[in-house]
Amino acid sequence: MSAEFSEQTKKTIAEIVARYPEKEAALLPVLHVAQKEFGHISPEAEKTVAAALDLSPVQVHEVVSFYTMYNRREMGKYHIQVCANLSCSLMGAGSLIEYLGERLGIRPGEVTSDGKFTFSLVQCLGACELAPCMMVNFDYHGRLDKDKVDQILDNLD
Repeated sequence: MSAEFSEQTKKTIAEIVARYPEKEAALLPVLHVAQKEFGHISPEAEKTVAAALDLSPVQVHEVVSFYTMYNRREMGKYHIQVCANLSCSLMGAGSLIEYLGERLGIRPGEVTSDGKFTFSLVQCLGACELAPCMMVNFDYHGRLDKDKVDQILDNLD
């Protein structure tokens, strides 16, 4: 299965590349565009990005596998990331992680069968003052307890 960019995405990539003195400098923003187009960065998408930027697939893979912001597998509509680092753990993240797993019926690293949620543990969301905290897609939620988690999940379509 090959991953091909739409014509609109090709135009967007050309605009991004034009901002940089060297094509390869556009790799990170082009990967974001590819992730938006394909939903995640598969090995096929890595090859497509590599071809668009005159890079080797290995060069693209090195970047994709280094940064956690690039999803290497299919994700649910809502990506729930719970901080499991020290500050959040001390403030009760462990019980929230357990509760989310029960509520969603999946373990961290899994996607619900309906494709609505992906549940991930992360080492830091950079919001220790909100401990325990989580992100749903790009929205931060902090000072969480089970009731707040229920309210957040119930408000998602």
